[in-house]
Amino acid sequence: MLKWAYIIFVGCCILSCGKDDNTTPMNFYDTYFPLSSGVYVDYHVREIIHDELSANPHDTSSYYLRTQISDTVIDNQGRLAYKFMRLIRMDTTDTWEISDVWTTIRNNNNIELTEENQRKVKLVLPPNNFTIWDANAYNTLNTMNCFYEDIHQPFSINSFSFDSTIKVQQEDVLNLVSYRKKYEVYANHVGLIQKYYKDLVISNFDTLNISSGIELIYNCIDFGVE
Repeated sequence: MLKWAYIIFVGCCILSCGKDDNTTPMNFYDTYFPLSSGVYVDYHVREIIHDELSANPHDTSSYYLRTQISDTVIDNQGRLAYKFMRLIRMDTTDTWEISDVWTTIRNNNNIELTEENQRKVKLVLPPNNFTIWDANAYNTLNTMNCFYEDIHQPFSINSFSFDSTIKVQQEDVLNLVSYRKKYEVYANHVGLIQKYYKDLVISNFDTLNISSGIELIYNCIDFGVE
């Protein structure tokens, strides 16, 4: 009888140890979009507004943009969110001026950003090679199916070298009259470090023959916490 009791006890211990090994918390890598008050990223931005009917058909400008996580607020869905401050200056010696106040939140496994009252799903966590999501699932814009590339890969930009980044492919369309190429790169513990956005009306597959549209390129030049 004691022998069988001992065998049962040992078996329970083995099962218990096995169970403990399987309860390691899953890393969702939400640090690719840090939601802590004071976190900021600075960018040099190049913007081109194309309109062949205007006096300046390819109006090009450059400026500096800072995005910064600020206080919590109730968003337009009634949820507790963070203020996502956008500040602009034309030169590095100028004072930052507030351009927009958006909101951002982690909603279950989604990182959402409400831009100009358009709620967008920026990331679905954890990043993997199998996830596809519609960034515009919660707004009235056209479907934009996103997926990950270059997961947890190093990436260099300007003077920075990041050990772990992810690339979100948003659109890559070329046809007779449209050229849309959009992606974003996020660095672990930093956030968005590069944004590439082209949404153009073209002629006959020629990406240089542009009738109208917009180009935006963000490149990280600084980051930190204030």
